[in-house]
Amino acid sequence: MAGPEIERLIQLLARLPGLGPRSARRAALHLLKKKDALLNPLAASLREVGDSVHACSVCGNLDTRDPCAICTDERRDAGLICVVEGVADLWALERAGVFRGRYHVLGGTLSALDGVGPADLNVDGLIARVQAGQSGEKKVREVIIATNATVEGQTTAHYITDRLQNTGVTISRLAHGVPVGGELDYLDDGTLGAALKARRPL
Repeated sequence: MAGPEIERLIQLLARLPGLGPRSARRAALHLLKKKDALLNPLAASLREVGDSVHACSVCGNLDTRDPCAICTDERRDAGLICVVEGVADLWALERAGVFRGRYHVLGGTLSALDGVGPADLNVDGLIARVQAGQSGEKKVREVIIATNATVEGQTTAHYITDRLQNTGVTISRLAHGVPVGGELDYLDDGTLGAALKARRPL
């Protein structure tokens, strides 16, 4: 029905979350119809983002600079580290505007079914940050574990708690407001704010 170039575009779009083959076909057709207004600017933007955006070497956030804008912001509390599964969760907390500390992105959760073990996550980086921040005026006081309220999220939270047990920092976990089985990226700002304020020690 279409040339190989269009079919490749449809196949690539179909890999995006929330897009199946049918909706990818509609999106591709829409982009091709609006070539000057949408397709060309989108292609240029994707190329620019692909060349300039990288993961922060400190926290794992995505930014055009390294360390990222959050890690270098002196107005943020370096003594508070909020641990999240992915960048989408970090963005959700930032969107809510309820946290003024620093972040640490794990890059996923522990999952035996998916073959994801501790070595596949950025847990060692978190331990190193906490241990390095145990002296001086920017001492790490608290690690807030903000993994999703799923089985994998809970398992990951317990593992991190065990690893941080002898570091002397306060370990807390998001509490009220996050439903069991819920994911941070889909929660409203009020729920996220309540959950962060009602965190409790583990």
